Amino acid sequence: MTTKEFAGATMEVNEEGFLVDPQMWNKDIAVAIAKEEGIDELTEDHWKVIEFCRQSATDNGAAPTLRQITSGTGITTKELFKLYPKGPAKKVAKISGLGKPEGCV
Repeated sequence: MTTKEFAGATMEVNEEGFLVDPQMWNKDIAVAIAKEEGIDELTEDHWKVIEFCRQSATDNGAAPTLRQITSGTGITTKELFKLYPKGPAKKVAKISGLGKPEGCV
């Protein structure tokens, strides 16, 4: 494991940059990770997806899949790719402070 600084806080991350402890996450850290992932501003739709993913992970013990995100939020796959380009399930899991979703390469 390694450490990384987000929003003035030092966090443990795995080899792919995912937070090791989701409990250390907060909205400031989400904004910092999003900027690192190429998303300059988190809109209301971004937060809707992030909040869904955090709740889903709390309920199910794992980050949701792309299909679970689209059906749970009502945001289409096409819209999700616009919000989180190049691998939305993986990118939103990272920004949400969760582990890598099942089935992501």
